[in-house]
Amino acid sequence: MAREQDPAPYGMTSPRIGRRAVLAGIGGLPLAAAAGVPESDGRAAGAAAAPDGAAPTLLRGADLVLTMDPGIGEGPLGALEDGVDLLLRDGTIAAVGRRLEAPPGARVREIGGTIVLPGFVDLHNHLWQSSIRGGCADRDLMGWLSGCNGHVLSKIGPRDMYRFVRLAALDALGAGVTTVVDWVHPVPYDTAGAYIRALDDAGVRFVYAAAQHAAARELIPRVKKDFLDPLPLASAQVSAQAGMSVRAELRQFHALARELGVMLNCHVLECRQDRADDPVRALREVGAFGPDLLMNHAVHLDDREIALTGEHDVRVAHCPLSNMRLASGIAPLPALHRHGVRAGLGHDGGTNDTSDMFNLMKAAVGLQRARHEDAGVHPTIPAVLRMATLGGAECLGMADRIGSLTPGKRADVVVLDPGTLNFAPRFDWTSQIVLNGQPPNVSEVFVDGRPRKARGELVGVDTARVVREAERAAANLRAAA
Repeated sequence: MAREQDPAPYGMTSPRIGRRAVLAGIGGLPLAAAAGVPESDGRAAGAAAAPDGAAPTLLRGADLVLTMDPGIGEGPLGALEDGVDLLLRDGTIAAVGRRLEAPPGARVREIGGTIVLPGFVDLHNHLWQSSIRGGCADRDLMGWLSGCNGHVLSKIGPRDMYRFVRLAALDALGAGVTTVVDWVHPVPYDTAGAYIRALDDAGVRFVYAAAQHAAARELIPRVKKDFLDPLPLASAQVSAQAGMSVRAELRQFHALARELGVMLNCHVLECRQDRADDPVRALREVGAFGPDLLMNHAVHLDDREIALTGEHDVRVAHCPLSNMRLASGIAPLPALHRHGVRAGLGHDGGTNDTSDMFNLMKAAVGLQRARHEDAGVHPTIPAVLRMATLGGAECLGMADRIGSLTPGKRADVVVLDPGTLNFAPRFDWTSQIVLNGQPPNVSEVFVDGRPRKARGELVGVDTARVVREAERAAANLRAAA
């Protein structure tokens, strides 16, 4: 079927013209000339200075853009190749195409030879657990919880919590994670404030999934009102333990989540021992088993529970590296996919020991191939890239704002440099992102249109100082032991 031809880039077109038709039309245009745009200045000629993040940014000439929007590019990942520009303005993706004109005052970045994709969405983390990286390495989940996790949290005060969380948030940001869901164990009010300030200071978009003891559950709406609601990049969830033995408390936290208009976030069947408390039954009995529930891990769901998860549109955070580390098992990802379950990827804090989404994607693919002895089993390479971006956004109900490079969405953007020893030479770049990519390949990161990493360095961050402060906090922990 013939496509309409229109030379205007998507994001600057009449609404009567289809998105796919627009991109098809611009595909045959010559590349924009870079003359007159000084890379060293970073702004269009004659532009007046603007506050950081306020000026539009034109990313010019990417070799490959994976938009994650099949309506504006080719294939399931919405791919565009050869000299593709992105215009970021007012915190949004303003346009994607070729020969985009730099608006007055725009920063212009020549990014020829690079790969561009939406920022990664980390669907499950515990950033404070950077305090125990590598800890209890010879233990399973229960041993790790009792030997490391349980001993440390109560000893971390607000100042040191800030140091640990900022370290981990910047690590994630530098690795291309622009949105993180942080499942925060019960902490005092002041510590919660320091935790949230660390996330905000890092510049990452975040969901603060607050857990609390039942007797102190009133702290959750207070923390939301005082610390989260004023922050444009922050949102909230309510976290709770799921199981028949805590069904009364679970019902209360589910009611609180509904009162606040946020999702409920629960660890579910991470290890076989969890089966005894029947968390899925508990979630169903309290009325929480639906699209406003995010289940983390879901490793040991049975066939009936998998089907119910799909029927009720429950969302799942898959954490393969953590599950491997803690000998928890391999989640039934292909079966979940067959039942239409929305799933994304999570790092899971101190039991992942890294913020490497490339490693996480590769593990998600490799574990299923090894288990099923099938190279075509879900997730495929395109599927896992989608899980790491738009899939995570869908799980959070945020796909209208983030997860793809669709004009009008928030400008959360990652630029990869493939010209490195671990990535080159070019053969199949889409596969190479998953199979060869590493955090050092992340050269540029934008969150809400603001540059957070540029030319391989975090913007405005004294990394050495961040590390020194985290080491000081770790020394305080050892002294308190």
